[in-house]
Amino acid sequence: MAVVKHAEVFQQGAEARLYRCGFYGRPCIVKKRFVKKYRHPTLDTSLSSQRVKSEVRANLRCRMAGIPTPTIYLVDTGSNSIYMEEILDAVTVRSYISKVQDADGNCADVRLNPLAEAIGCLLGRMHDNNIIHGDLTTSNMLLQGDPSDLNLVLIDFGLSSCEASAEDKGVDLYVLERAFLSSHPHSQELFKTILTSYSAAASSGSKCSEALAKLEEVRQRGRKRTMVG
Repeated sequence: MAVVKHAEVFQQGAEARLYRCGFYGRPCIVKKRFVKKYRHPTLDTSLSSQRVKSEVRANLRCRMAGIPTPTIYLVDTGSNSIYMEEILDAVTVRSYISKVQDADGNCADVRLNPLAEAIGCLLGRMHDNNIIHGDLTTSNMLLQGDPSDLNLVLIDFGLSSCEASAEDKGVDLYVLERAFLSSHPHSQELFKTILTSYSAAASSGSKCSEALAKLEEVRQRGRKRTMVG
């Protein structure tokens, strides 16, 4: 794509490169999946195409459910690229939590509780609609505008899927828990607030209970692996 060729890479992950450019006058991010040379070309093409479709599907399903995500402008299946809105005037939830913890110390949880409740509510709604993010971290959540307004935007659905199983939802929550506690030490109470809000937001109590039960099962498996290791 000509746009990608003349745009500069500003971030690279394990699966894709991100470029900044303009899209008909609008600030745009291009996410382009690159070729994995260790895979057979046919397999690599197929897997990359499937991941792009899954990412777009999950993003659009979130928007239909009222969950803010970047607007998708264009999908180029030939180059496995997604052109999407650049979320301006935003900070990652990770950087915001770290900033508040550094500034407020032991009182940080009081200030951050509304954010934890908002995160739990958003994730409860997402799982209610059988959307699995696949890479839930506080780096993949943005606060747009004044952080106190709690305008959350979910980004990076590169590992997403649309699944109804409690196992997938439990694993999704476990990934967030591990990432959350790793990035934000001594924030166990905040994560409990996220789970409480998650439970309250879910429209189906039974499905929510199953997801939380699976979360505990995954935790136990993780503890056993740690002990064996």
